[in-house]
Amino acid sequence: MGNLRSVQKGFEAVGAEAIVTSDSKKILSAKSVVLPGVGAFKDCMANLEKLDLIGTVHQSVKSGKPFLGICLGLQLLFNQSEEFGQVDGLGILPGKVVGFKDAKSDSGEPLKIPHMGWNTVRVVPGNPLFDSVADESYFYFVHSYYIVPQDPAIVATTTCYGIDFASGIHHENIHAFQFHPEKSQRLGLTMLKNFSNLHH
Repeated sequence: MGNLRSVQKGFEAVGAEAIVTSDSKKILSAKSVVLPGVGAFKDCMANLEKLDLIGTVHQSVKSGKPFLGICLGLQLLFNQSEEFGQVDGLGILPGKVVGFKDAKSDSGEPLKIPHMGWNTVRVVPGNPLFDSVADESYFYFVHSYYIVPQDPAIVATTTCYGIDFASGIHHENIHAFQFHPEKSQRLGLTMLKNFSNLHH
């Protein structure tokens, strides 16, 4: 949903071949898989179901090949979202997706929702996607919900917006981020390049 073309262009800009497809065979034979998405959690899950891709996403993750989730593609990996009541996600990682309720700035002002624009990302050391990307670099965000993983060990990046929240995870072959590397200029492209160089 939404940002497929810009993600594809981002990969092409760093010399990777990227195809946009809903064909299970093509997805399962790819060297690595990207699940981008913007918009409503419920609509995106409904789309995946309609296209019969839920099993394909699970299989891609289980195969061990590099898997990248972007924005909604991060949130969908978890058990459920509280967006518009509770909606089940893919359940690949334990945890939930919650809204920025009552987020306040340091001066006590209510923060604007969605959290939109550039913000710093603190990186847990040793993540291969952040080779040549300095800690506390700025990346581009647009979201009203954030993930609360059950296992803090999978958190790869954190960001502060009224509260500290997990803005990225890394678990085995899964890399997923709330921010948009494809909209984050040079550093975002560096991340896409690093991802495209990962091997199964």
